[in-house]
Amino acid sequence: MKARTLKKDKVNIITLGCSKNMVDSEILSGQLQAAEIDVVHESNRRDHNIVVVNTCGFIDKAKEESVNTILEQVNLKQKGKLDKVYVTGCLSQRYRDDLEQSIPEVDAWFGTMELPLILKKFEVDYKAELIGERLLATPQHYAYMKIAEGCNRTCAFCAIPLMRGNHVSRSIEDLVREAETLVKRGVKEIMLIAQELTYYGLDLYKRRALPDLLRRLSDIKGLEWIRLHYAYPHKFPMEILEVMKERENICNYLDMPLQHAADNMLKAMRRQITRAEMEDLIVSIRETVPGICLRTTLITGFPGETLDDVEELKGFLERQRFDRVGIFTYSHEENTSAYGLEDSVPADEKQRRAEDIMAVQ
Repeated sequence: MKARTLKKDKVNIITLGCSKNMVDSEILSGQLQAAEIDVVHESNRRDHNIVVVNTCGFIDKAKEESVNTILEQVNLKQKGKLDKVYVTGCLSQRYRDDLEQSIPEVDAWFGTMELPLILKKFEVDYKAELIGERLLATPQHYAYMKIAEGCNRTCAFCAIPLMRGNHVSRSIEDLVREAETLVKRGVKEIMLIAQELTYYGLDLYKRRALPDLLRRLSDIKGLEWIRLHYAYPHKFPMEILEVMKERENICNYLDMPLQHAADNMLKAMRRQITRAEMEDLIVSIRETVPGICLRTTLITGFPGETLDDVEELKGFLERQRFDRVGIFTYSHEENTSAYGLEDSVPADEKQRRAEDIMAVQ
C-alpha cells in the first residue's frame, strides 16, 4: 500500500529509557519546532507521518522493548500509515550495523551524538542558540537538565560508556542560560541529571565544579527547587551538602546508586568503595543535612553473588533505611568487563532475590 502524502510533515517522537534520553528528545523536538515542523511526544494523535524512536540499550528488557517498538512502527509504515521511521539512541549507537541488517525497513539509524544528522533529514540546521528551547515531555512546572554526557567510570556491569562515551561536562554558563530560559517558560523545578553528577567539571575546569554550578543556579530568580540525581559515592564532594544546607531552593534530596553492600561484590563490580566507606559516607551525609531524602539503586544476581551476599545486602538495607530503593536484576552485557564472567545466577533466582531484598525495604 502506498504511504499517504501530507502537505506538511508531522513528527511523533517516541522516547524509551531514562530521563537523559528524554532530554535528548526534547532538544530534537525543540529544534524541529523552531523550524515550524509539527512535532509531539508520543501523542495519541494519529495524523503524524514520521516517527523518531529514541531507544534504550541499557539492559536486556530495555533492548527488547526498543526492538519491539521499532518493529511496531515499521509495521505501521508497511501498512501505509507512516512515511518514515527514524531510529536514534543507545540501542542504535551500540548495535547499528546489526540492526540495519535485521530491520532494513527503517529509513535511517543514528547514534547518540548525531542530532545534527537527524535534523538534516528534515532539512533543518542545528542551532546552538536554541538552548533551553526544548519541547518539554514533562509537565510544565518541572524539567530535567543534563549537565554532562558520558561516563569515565569502569563499573564491570555497565555498558553506558560504550554507548555514550567519556564524560563531557557542559559549561556553567551554558547551563545557567538554559535554566534561565526554562524558568521564563514557567518551570519551577529543575532536576540535574548526568551519568555521574559528582564528576562534573573535572574535565572542563580540572576540579569538581558541581558546588559552583549549584550556587549559580540557585541564584536564578523564580527557580524554586533544584534536585540532584545520580551521584557517585567514591570521592563524593561533601561541599555539595554545604551548598544544599545554605540554599533553600536546593532540595534536601540525593539519588546515589550504591549497587551492592557486600565487599566482594563491590570489588567485582569495580565500584572503588567498600561497605564501611559507604556507611561512613551515609552517616556524614545525614549528619550534614539532617532529614535528607536518600534514594539508591541496587543490583542483584551479579556473577558470583552468593546467598550470603544477599543476606549482607539485606542487612545493609535494614540498617540504613533509605527513603527510596530501586533494584535491578543483573543483565549480562557484551563488551563489559563482567561479560567475561559466568552469568552464574539463573534468571528466576535473580528475580527471587530482587523480591526478597525489596521486601526488606
